[in-house]
Amino acid sequence: MKADALDLLLNKNFQFNKKLYFISGNEKTLIEKICEIIIETYRQKENVTVTNIDNIDMFVGEIGLFEDKKIYLGKNCRGINEENLLNIKNTNNTFIFLQENSQKIKKIKNFFGKDENSCLVDCYELDKNSKIKILNNYLGFSKLKLDQDIYWFLIDKLDNRYVFLENSLNKIFSLNQNDLNFTNIKKVLTIDDSGKEKVFFSLLKKNSQIVSLYREKIITPSDASDFFYYCRFLCQAIIDSKNKDEYARKIPVYLFREKVFMINLYMKYSSEKKKRLLNLLSSTEKLLRRGVDLKLVLGLRFLLNIKKITIS
Repeated sequence: MKADALDLLLNKNFQFNKKLYFISGNEKTLIEKICEIIIETYRQKENVTVTNIDNIDMFVGEIGLFEDKKIYLGKNCRGINEENLLNIKNTNNTFIFLQENSQKIKKIKNFFGKDENSCLVDCYELDKNSKIKILNNYLGFSKLKLDQDIYWFLIDKLDNRYVFLENSLNKIFSLNQNDLNFTNIKKVLTIDDSGKEKVFFSLLKKNSQIVSLYREKIITPSDASDFFYYCRFLCQAIIDSKNKDEYARKIPVYLFREKVFMINLYMKYSSEKKKRLLNLLSSTEKLLRRGVDLKLVLGLRFLLNIKKITIS
C-alpha cells in the first residue's frame, strides 16, 4: 500500500501494522522523521530492538532471547528485490528501508505500493498546503492563537524542509501569547536561516573567527542539529555534482550573494575529497544521534573538519 507522509506525521490513529516499509523521495529530513515515527510507534507497543543492515542477501532472521521482535533498518540497502522481500516477509520482524529517489528503485517502489503487507511512503519538500496542515495541527494542540497576518506570514516563510520547519515551530510555540508578535517570530526565523548560513560561509576564515561566529550563532543543541542538516544540504550538492556547471545550477536562488564563494569552494574538491566529505557527513550524523550533550561541540568540530578537507 501507499501512504501519505503527512498522514503518518499528523494522524495519531495511523495503523503501523506492516512487515515492510519503504521510505523514499528527495527530502532527507522528512525521510528520517518518518522513520523515527515508525520505530517509536513500535517501541511503544512492544519490546523491540533496532538493527542496521546494509545487504538483505546476508540477512539471517533470528530473534533475541529477551526481545519480542527486531526492527531491521536499511539505509541504501543492497539486495532489495522482489524475491528477497517475499522471503523476509515470512519472519517475525519489521523491515524499514530508506532510499532516495532514482530510476533504479522504480520497480521496487511499485512492489511496495501494491503489496498489502508493505507500506510505501514518498517524501518530498513541503508545499503550501502541507505547511498549512502542519501549522493547523500545532494550533490544534496549543492554547496559542495566531493573528491571520502572522499565520500567513509563517506559511510563506517557514522552510520547505521538514526538520527546519519543525524546529522553527517548536521555538515559536514555546513563546507566551503576549510575545507572539512579528518581531519575535522574525527573530526565530532569522536564527534558523540566515544566522546559520553566515557560519558556513565563514568556512575559509581563520579558525579563531570561525569559532567566534559559531559560538555567537549556534547556541543550543537544537541549533547545532539545524546547522548540521543545513551544512549537509550544501555539502551534498558538492558531492553529487559532476562539474562546475551542474553544481552552479544546484545553488539555491536565495544564496545569490554567496554564489561566487560556493563555486570557488566546489572547485577545491577532487573525487578523493568528496569521498572524505561524505564520510565526515555520515560519521557526524551517527555521533549527533547518540546524545544531546555533545551536539554543540560536534557541530563546531564538524565545521572545522570541513575546512580541513577543503584546504588540504
